[in-house]
Amino acid sequence: MSQSQPLEAQLISTVEHASEEYLSFIRQMYATPVRYRDRLLLRHKRFVQQYPDLRDWFTAPLTERVGKLYREDRREERGTVDNVVSYEARHYLFFLALRGYMRFDWEWLVALPDLTLGALPKKLGVSINWKQLTEEAVVLGYELAGAQSKLQWAIMRIFLHIGSVHIEDITLTHLIELNQAIVRMGERTDIALSYGSVERYRGPVQTQRRFSLNLLQTVLYHRGQINAEPPRPKKPAFVRPVVKPQMEAVIDHYLATRRLTNQPGTITSFYETLHQFVAWIAQSYPSIETWAEVSRDHVLEYAEALNTLPARTTGRPLAATTRLTRLSCLSTFFKDVVAWRWEHGPAYPLLVHGDLPKRPRRVPRYIPQDELARLMPAIRALKCPYQRTALLVARWSGARRGEIQRLAVDCLDSYPDGTPRLRIPAGKTRQERIVPLNQEAAEAIRQIQALRRGERGLPDRQTKVETRYLFVRYGKLICLKYLLSDSLAKVCTIAGLTAVDSKPTVTAHRFRHTVGTQLAQRGARLRTIQKILGHESPAMSMVYMGITDEDVRQDYQTVLGPNAVLAGPGAQLVQSGELAESEIRWIQENFFKTELELGGCLRLPQEGPCECDLYLTCAKFVTSPEYAPRLRHRRRVELELIEDAAAHGWQREVERHQCTMRRLEQLLTDLGEPIEGSEAPD
Repeated sequence: MSQSQPLEAQLISTVEHASEEYLSFIRQMYATPVRYRDRLLLRHKRFVQQYPDLRDWFTAPLTERVGKLYREDRREERGTVDNVVSYEARHYLFFLALRGYMRFDWEWLVALPDLTLGALPKKLGVSINWKQLTEEAVVLGYELAGAQSKLQWAIMRIFLHIGSVHIEDITLTHLIELNQAIVRMGERTDIALSYGSVERYRGPVQTQRRFSLNLLQTVLYHRGQINAEPPRPKKPAFVRPVVKPQMEAVIDHYLATRRLTNQPGTITSFYETLHQFVAWIAQSYPSIETWAEVSRDHVLEYAEALNTLPARTTGRPLAATTRLTRLSCLSTFFKDVVAWRWEHGPAYPLLVHGDLPKRPRRVPRYIPQDELARLMPAIRALKCPYQRTALLVARWSGARRGEIQRLAVDCLDSYPDGTPRLRIPAGKTRQERIVPLNQEAAEAIRQIQALRRGERGLPDRQTKVETRYLFVRYGKLICLKYLLSDSLAKVCTIAGLTAVDSKPTVTAHRFRHTVGTQLAQRGARLRTIQKILGHESPAMSMVYMGITDEDVRQDYQTVLGPNAVLAGPGAQLVQSGELAESEIRWIQENFFKTELELGGCLRLPQEGPCECDLYLTCAKFVTSPEYAPRLRHRRRVELELIEDAAAHGWQREVERHQCTMRRLEQLLTDLGEPIEGSEAPD
């Protein structure tokens, strides 16, 4: 048999009747009841008379081969009708396949609404361990009730196609071919004769068939029989019409190059931006066919048009951050294509960094304490352990969304003192990190670990290493929408933290900002914040080291609030009310900028820069009890300097340091603080 022949031709060329063997089998295995035996013999006789050459049956119309059509009567007296002959001969056809006399094509197997072999496999000595397969599906999280029937639907069709009844003979190729056949069947108009309507097949029937196939692939993957990760359900991709073939060919080449090093999210941004720009060019300047014809004026005009262009999904105007992202992608695209000297590309970069609008530097939006107090009970009350654990990890670890989703089963251990320790996988920065973890989140992780039953790992998107993930259900990685977005929508609704449009006001990323802000408020070092949040540079962590609103309020109350305890020449200005309203307003807004080593400076911008370092006696100097430890520490330093100057015989230096020491002691006395006591650390 030639391997170059199409599969359908190979199937037809190998089929043959086995009437004598079948009749002997029926008389032996179906001796009773006699009526059923005689019915099988009669149906076989009619089929052989109708198709003496089995190749004629293979080439007959599909509806004739399927047999009984949708809701058609199966009365015995209609046995002379061609399609009923085929339907009633299925017992004989399945016998031929299980004995190796023929193999069925995918088209016929998918077109069958039902496929029941009954006791035939057992009578032929074929043993299929459905119980074991079903148990493997249940271990992965599937319901026992429907798992076996769904597995049988896919497996029996593959068996009848490959001519084997061994699970081990099923390969990824068979799964792909069956999936393609399921999709192709939805393109046929005559499928309505088997399933009632084209819409019914393309809707619930096709969805159920593909789910059965996906379940089989999941089970085979986790038992190690195939190496292809079970596919996740996806929405149909939006197909863009080709409007500028030469320009879009350059885009495809560029995206293929970028995929070698960039994250999927970055590729999506480039894809959306470049195709939207081409669509705008096609509408505004239809004569332009290549990137070489695009000028800087065209790009600047497009940048202006972004203010009115609607988003494809919502129809609303693009957000400011989205417009900036689009322009940044265009700028990078032009720079790269020019540097790589691609054919049909622009001669020079059409958009440079200076053309981009400046991105505002925002303060991290942490979750205030009162909102956290309302949110956490709702999180703890979530019924789904996966959602509850994901939010607790987000709350206490500062990990990014994708990092939480990709946590491994063995992500948790402990420090020598017993403090839980979380290993966060390589994410945006492509670096793993280990951070301390709150006991509540650690206990939630342990509960999820207890649910894992040794299923096979999945290929990691970053490292490509097979990894046993923590958040796995039905043999697949749980999607971010279910894990974090849906769960936050639930808890925010319960906690009353929703906007006017009922959308939650708290996002998963705000937990990350909350961790960074709380670390800074409680005195964590910059390096600690950088390590826990996984920032590439200290500059990224510095934003959390800025003084928070609460810190500003406290410092303001310390100096300008009622009943503030102050010392220093500037204290009289504050206490006497000599400061003008505009001066007080400036101090309110900028007090944290005035901090000195031992207090604060009330010098206003219009007074110019300070021209001396003698701020202890400066009329604008003011200090408060919070600086008492530093004042005592500075006094101790002055004492040491006095001893050193005396040892060297430097009398003038002794007098200078004694003057400073007396001034420090006077400040401590004015503040009501002891001169001797705790000091600020070195």
